[in-house]
Amino acid sequence: MTYEISVDPARLDLAVIYRYLSEEAYWSPGIPREIVERAVANSLCFGVYTAAGAQVGFARLITDRATYAYLADVFVLSEYRGQGLSKRLMEAIIAHPELQGLRRWMLATRDAHSLYARYGFTPLAKPERVMERHDPNACAKK
Repeated sequence: MTYEISVDPARLDLAVIYRYLSEEAYWSPGIPREIVERAVANSLCFGVYTAAGAQVGFARLITDRATYAYLADVFVLSEYRGQGLSKRLMEAIIAHPELQGLRRWMLATRDAHSLYARYGFTPLAKPERVMERHDPNACAKK
């Protein structure tokens, strides 16, 4: 099967993205649709599409396009896994012209370390310098 990767926001299927993030993703169960819509609208998003135009994968970058990018919400729908789509998606992200020359890329993952290591991601060199403010219920408060 032929697949295409695009950053065209008009092609994003918010129903697919929302369903996956709210029902299947371990990092965002129950996330409200309005939060997903706002996150997508304010990020550089990559979609993976079949030849028929159905969205089967997604990734979102929170970035200033000059110095920093945080990779988030990466997924390929389960029925399309095992075809190298996550690798193709990562290659498209790393090669995107607006993301060249960034000083720092970051992400968090529970189980895809080997995928991201192929693209230069490593454990934090100085974890003692990194802090977080985490509120797992923030989306529920809105």
